[in-house]
Amino acid sequence: MSLQTLLEQGTNPPESGSVASNPFSTDSFDSAVMSTYSRFPIALERGAGCRVWDTQGKEYLDFVAGIATCTLGHAHPAMVEAVTRQIQKLHHVSNLYYIPEQGELAEWIIQHSCADRVFFCNSGAEANEAAIKLARKYAHTVLDIEKPIIITANASFHGRTLATITATGQPKYQKYFDPLVPGFHYVPYNDISAVETAVTELDEGDYRVAAILIEPLQGEGGVRPGDVEYFQKMRQICDEIGILLMFDEVQVGMGRSGKLWGYEHLGVEPDIFTSAKGLGGGIPIGAMMSKKFCDVFQPGEHASTFGGNPFACGVALAVCQTLEKENILQNVQDRGEQLRAGLSAIAAKYPHHITEVRGWGLINGMELSADIPLTAAEVVKAAINEGLLLVPAGPKVVRFVPPLIVTEAEVNAALQIVEKAIATVTA
Repeated sequence: MSLQTLLEQGTNPPESGSVASNPFSTDSFDSAVMSTYSRFPIALERGAGCRVWDTQGKEYLDFVAGIATCTLGHAHPAMVEAVTRQIQKLHHVSNLYYIPEQGELAEWIIQHSCADRVFFCNSGAEANEAAIKLARKYAHTVLDIEKPIIITANASFHGRTLATITATGQPKYQKYFDPLVPGFHYVPYNDISAVETAVTELDEGDYRVAAILIEPLQGEGGVRPGDVEYFQKMRQICDEIGILLMFDEVQVGMGRSGKLWGYEHLGVEPDIFTSAKGLGGGIPIGAMMSKKFCDVFQPGEHASTFGGNPFACGVALAVCQTLEKENILQNVQDRGEQLRAGLSAIAAKYPHHITEVRGWGLINGMELSADIPLTAAEVVKAAINEGLLLVPAGPKVVRFVPPLIVTEAEVNAALQIVEKAIATVTA
């Protein structure tokens, strides 16, 4: 079944017997699943393109895409074919053996980026863990730093493991999880003087700074794009003192910014960068890429049981090839401009409620005024009621991250719902 056929089905998605035979119960769910999420009160069971349907049959435009993950939307034919082909062929073996699909995906990434080497894992947090470990080994074995420090940014987000929440410059994610992992220092984002001061002070008397870990655009931190001058100066600092520049591209990479990688917006290349989310289009996979000079891992120093297995890599390769074949980056650029223009027009009608619209490609944020009690969650709830899925990026920013295949008509429909939702919550 083609994607167009799925989309033309509109409000009549394929029937599923699961609802009638075993009706979904939030009470049963909550009694069995740990409460690690504050969930919106809908249960989704199927999707096609940029639409999803809940267990009650209600249709939604999906501008969350699994939080910037469903690159090709839902049930895309290329992914359906890749999943079917690979699961029938070989889905998992150990990294004790060569995995052809892993090699093909790594070669594609290298050909389409500044990377020389790739390590595969299962998530963004794992990719960032790998980057942190690689930077620490490089610090010990090449820079001769006894207790290396990695500089990260305030309002950043790098994952939920102990090391990555420590790298994350947001205390709310660290509460109750101390003692945290040592070796991190935080600076304000887009403030190069703060970076310069931190390096000078931390290295006083003895070299300690080994790397800078930074997002080209902060996602969870409020959809804040990096300044070109800031990143270019940071690259200069790293080159002058011989430390590593590492980019977390977990959310912004794989075409979401309108370019394949976020660093392409900034005129610099990282030494190490990470990817996950959109890489597999919704199939769990993460990757840590590096330049050859800092690829210092040896066998046994880092690994992943599931990382780089044939199934995940086969599907991810199909996603990568489809991005290229269908010229999806152009759509990301066009639809991103359309979305920002539409959101800016809405903001102009509500100047006391909306202060800024910002972003790259199809990762965009609408910031609410700090002077009013209205929260992003309230706007998101109002949009859900009207059939549009959105996601907060902090308490005051509404985030828009639809599948990269979103159409002009779907963006217009989403904008109409956003304006209706804003009118509702500001009435």
